[in-house]
Amino acid sequence: MTDTDLAARLDALEIKAAYQDQAIEDLNATITAQWKELERLGRLVARLEDQLREAQSAGPQGPEPPPPHY
Repeated sequence: MTDTDLAARLDALEIKAAYQDQAIEDLNATITAQWKELERLGRLVARLEDQLREAQSAGPQGPEPPPPHY
């Protein structure tokens, strides 16, 4: 192999490594954003569960009466 062939191969490898580094950074940012969203949704579900428990404990225990037009 000539020096130009080796230099071209080395350049190609460096370009691939740079693209791979950028792809890894992009994937990391995506995973971080999704993790934050999952945590936010988990807190929201927990809050909704609390609200549902409160509504069930405060509401009537029997079936709901029919509307007045019946």
